[in-house]
Amino acid sequence: MARQRKIQDYDPVYSFLRYYVDFVLKLSYRTISYVGRKNIPTDGAIIYAPNHTNALMDALVILAMDRKAKVFVARADIFKNPTFAKILRFLKIMPIMRMRDGMDEVRKNNETIERAVDVLRDRVPFCIFPEGTHQTKYSSLPLSKGIFRIAFQAEELIDDMPLYIVPVGLRYGNFFRFRSTVRIAVGEPINVGAFRREHSALAEAEQMALMRTMLDERMKQTIFYIPNDEEYDAKYEICAAVVKNQVRHIDCDANGRRYRGLEAHFVANNATLDEIKRLKSVSPEVAEHLIRLGNEASAMRHKEHISLSSVSIKYPLLSRMLMTLFMVATLPYNLVATVLTLPINALAEWLFTKLKDPAFRNSVRYLLNLVLWPILMIIYSVVAYIVLPWQWALPITIALLPAPIIAHEAWRLVRLMRSDIRLMLNKPLRATYREIRHIIEQNR
Repeated sequence: MARQRKIQDYDPVYSFLRYYVDFVLKLSYRTISYVGRKNIPTDGAIIYAPNHTNALMDALVILAMDRKAKVFVARADIFKNPTFAKILRFLKIMPIMRMRDGMDEVRKNNETIERAVDVLRDRVPFCIFPEGTHQTKYSSLPLSKGIFRIAFQAEELIDDMPLYIVPVGLRYGNFFRFRSTVRIAVGEPINVGAFRREHSALAEAEQMALMRTMLDERMKQTIFYIPNDEEYDAKYEICAAVVKNQVRHIDCDANGRRYRGLEAHFVANNATLDEIKRLKSVSPEVAEHLIRLGNEASAMRHKEHISLSSVSIKYPLLSRMLMTLFMVATLPYNLVATVLTLPINALAEWLFTKLKDPAFRNSVRYLLNLVLWPILMIIYSVVAYIVLPWQWALPITIALLPAPIIAHEAWRLVRLMRSDIRLMLNKPLRATYREIRHIIEQNR
């Protein structure tokens, strides 16, 4: 009798499609930066524990961390359709019940835990989002018990290798915009067996509570973390207002190299949060005034539909000049690309109106490009070869391949130019940002 196929087993079709899936993912972001991959253990089983902010895209950036297949879990209600359930299984995704589904449903998680343990015994990385749900904020949610139940049970059954919980922090430049940026940081792993031996005097429930606190702290260290309270918007606005100045003041890394790109922004933003915290203790009145300015700036910026990119850009004049030159030079191509990608963009905009949760926007955009653009390219290529000589059809077909990305970048620049102009014309908002920067500089 043939052995029943396990979800973690090697699948040649899955492995082949991974190249295309990862390629389209890279095109979906201007920058993808992986930090701390040296922290991933190589001597045992791994449970990845990322924060959850951007629906399907969170799983995709974790998957693309390396070429290894990984098994994920997703909420059980999306498995109700048998056909969709088969697709999810092919994608190596298992169902997991949540407390909101009711205790009777949660009890069914025992099967999921057993399958997860089997995945780990085969040394296939397992990924579970311990927050249980997602939120589009640079913050965190309480961790659920599921990841610890799986880890404790797996640790008891796996005696020939260590088991690790590896915290991962995902930080998107924008939660809703296609072609944004994402920083994926791998934190310090937790050796589950060593932890339990160190705290063997405690009951299992106490061990879980202690490990939950440890994982929560290590996850927060990997993300741009702002407490989700009444000061969240103000702190976020302040960080964006001063980031280009803060980058100039941050120290070098442990190897003496200057921080660059997303890493520089990450370090600078955390430095700003530390500065606000310090001001609260030494100059409460100044801190209160700073928070008030942050709230005012946030309200004005949202009212005028001004992008934070206009606020935090390092060289605004040079950037605007380069954007204008790019738009003029590529205008003919952009117009053609816009027309040819209209079916994808129109369908995306229609689907966006049906979404109850805007966090799925990037996931929808990604899937449409993944599936529809190859189909459209085949149609356009056939038409080109029918209408034109092959000497013309071939270069035209090649030139059209990056059309969705080029067209999107062009209209992104148009949007940013409009935002820049709005900011230049808004003297009260610019004055507020100047005061915020002055306070941070004076109290450094």
